[in-house]
Amino acid sequence: MAKRKPWWIELPVMAAVGLAIALLIKTCLFQVFSIPSGSMENTLKVGDRVAVDKLSPLFGWEPAAGDKIVFRDPGGWLPPEPERGAFAKGLSFVGLLPPAGDEYLVKRVIATGGQTIACAGTTLTVDGHPVAEPYLHPGDDSCAGLDFGPVTVPAGYVWVEGDHRSDSADSRYHRDGPAGGAVPVADVVGPVRAVVWPLF
Repeated sequence: MAKRKPWWIELPVMAAVGLAIALLIKTCLFQVFSIPSGSMENTLKVGDRVAVDKLSPLFGWEPAAGDKIVFRDPGGWLPPEPERGAFAKGLSFVGLLPPAGDEYLVKRVIATGGQTIACAGTTLTVDGHPVAEPYLHPGDDSCAGLDFGPVTVPAGYVWVEGDHRSDSADSRYHRDGPAGGAVPVADVVGPVRAVVWPLF
């Protein structure tokens, strides 16, 4: 029987293997993001940690209406991020927080490239058809007092809105941007697959 190595040798080896596995998961499989605001309530709550699938986009997945997605700030949607401490930087390195300096948002896809979206009164339509939205925050309706459209989403882009429609600065509020409020699919990290924290 081979002699077991001392703990002071085994411990760093196990830590290195664990770090390598965490980096592999972060790079190729899943990444954890924290929900910073109430814009997706009650589907996702402030402080929830969500696992985002980074593998599916490598195999042809594309955002579809109804998907919850995480995407990089396409420009000017978020205020500057405060400086992180050493602990937060470490969590970012292994994928338990988003990368420092890269600002991310989570919203729901409402329409995709080539579709035309509009909202009037309390009714949201895509290509002229009303959209049922059972996920909306209690007390909200689809327009939440902001009529707009019709807007045609450019090819290669998605139109995103928060489930807490009255508390979400989403595509509707960035219609003066380069793509009329739409988000480039190239900026999408992946779909939200699960809430990993809290457990219950």
